[in-house]
Amino acid sequence: MVIFDFDIRKLFTYHWCGKFQSPTAEWMHLTRRLIDFELMLVTEGTLYIASNDEKYTVNKGEYLLMKPTDLQYGHQASDCSFYWLHFTYNDFQNNPSIITSHDKEIRLDSNHLLIPEKGSCSLPERIIILMKQLQDSARRYGDTSLNQYLTSAILSELSNQSYLFEKHEDMGKQHQLYNDICDYITLHISENIKVSEIARYFGYNKKYLPSFFRKHAGITVKQYILQTKMEFAKAELTDTNHSISQVAYNIGFNDVHNFSIAFKKITGLSPSNYRNSYNKRNLN
Repeated sequence: MVIFDFDIRKLFTYHWCGKFQSPTAEWMHLTRRLIDFELMLVTEGTLYIASNDEKYTVNKGEYLLMKPTDLQYGHQASDCSFYWLHFTYNDFQNNPSIITSHDKEIRLDSNHLLIPEKGSCSLPERIIILMKQLQDSARRYGDTSLNQYLTSAILSELSNQSYLFEKHEDMGKQHQLYNDICDYITLHISENIKVSEIARYFGYNKKYLPSFFRKHAGITVKQYILQTKMEFAKAELTDTNHSISQVAYNIGFNDVHNFSIAFKKITGLSPSNYRNSYNKRNLN
């Protein structure tokens, strides 16, 4: 596995981005020689794409980062949709350090973004929101500096969601329990999640679990549940044409009015105003 090591003191240059939906189930990616980096995050279906002699299968929630000079082509029909982002690095030199799976030690520090060439995202919704903001900003303002910062934000988010950070965290029993609770909330996001149900599922006292979670997260379980639901809602509002009522239902709200109140409390905007703030989508 190749890992790209980007020094963030050397700037990223945004080129263009958008969202692609395959027109038919028989669609295959075109053949071309890349002149810049391309990041692809699959949101539906499966993308079958190759780089030189390496063939990749990229499923929903997974990404692929391809580098300049790669010969890019589809190796199988792909019925899918994905966000894409083209950028260059370090004044078009495109020269990040390359770490391979044979390297014995990987060091993380604040000046470097380590991004595996392929991986899964623990919270793809966060990257979708940033991609949508970048699309909207590029079309609305055309501000080079803003586009550069948003590109950096996307890559930083991707780096932080990679398995490399999990690998270097303390995976003791308590930390594992915290991760398991977060995963449970994500998997049950469409339900009306109760703290007592989470405690019962993991076999802990309903009074102990909230204090345990707050110690690790810095917020209560209820606050985390609400924030996670709103992350899903923001992604759906910017990435789909679903009605506000449908979005509310998809994250476990039976009353659209209560959803709107909760959404505005978290974001400062109504669901409609939030959607309209990032409505300049680039769909191709």
